[in-house]
Amino acid sequence: MDIIGAIGKSRRYTLHSHTEFCDGKAQMEAFARKAVELEFDVYGFSPHSPVPIQSTCNMLAGNVQRYLDEVERIKERHGDKVMFLSSMEIDYLGEGWGPIHPFFQSMPLDYRIGSIHFVPTREGELVDVDGSFQRFNRNMLLKFNNDIRYVVEKYFEHSIRMVQQGGFDIIGHFDKIGENGSHFSPGLYEESWYQSLVSDLINNIVSHNIIVEINTKVYTERGRFFPDTRYWERLMKNDVPLVVNSDAHAPALINASREEVFKIIEKLKSSDQHGI
Repeated sequence: MDIIGAIGKSRRYTLHSHTEFCDGKAQMEAFARKAVELEFDVYGFSPHSPVPIQSTCNMLAGNVQRYLDEVERIKERHGDKVMFLSSMEIDYLGEGWGPIHPFFQSMPLDYRIGSIHFVPTREGELVDVDGSFQRFNRNMLLKFNNDIRYVVEKYFEHSIRMVQQGGFDIIGHFDKIGENGSHFSPGLYEESWYQSLVSDLINNIVSHNIIVEINTKVYTERGRFFPDTRYWERLMKNDVPLVVNSDAHAPALINASREEVFKIIEKLKSSDQHGI
């Protein structure tokens, strides 16, 4: 599907949301009703994909068909008001598991989001580096010997490999490791080696024609977007398509902080005449 074409010039959309099929806080029907209430034009469901490791946040492989059936039911019930789309936020775990895997490519999804949530230890154990800083801090000590540079480098290494392999449309929150990473190591964002890793990823995104999401999930609580605002102008100058996603886990948050993003984008557009 041509995602950018489906959105058109509308701002009433989000393409990233989580429901009862993973770690969301409500059923898909509740999200659909909120999208109708807010007069959205396009709404995408994107549960965390099944993974071949234990994870309480990811959907079970056995629930994939039930999820797809629920999307179709919602389309039939509410599709005259909102364009509802099926997607999945697919975890890249390494060469053997990611968006390009036949398991995901065979699914009748409207689009795919590729994201990194897990990083391998030096021994090969995949560890979730997303979520709360308390858990991240504990894993840094117990799993990574407090080696933040190793964790960050692996995060971006996997991100670049995922982009190069392809099989997805949108890259999710591509610098989110910087959130927990900067709490663990203040000043991380300003480190030259960190900025170089982000730059390499952006170069790959540009060359592989990947859509970048601006993720608003934690802006109200923590004052940050992913990717960080410092990278938006570069993305825009390179004509990288941007989509503004709330990554909502509750119906009330499906439009959270999205207007703030559009205001910043408009300022950038007016200053250098580049747009999304």
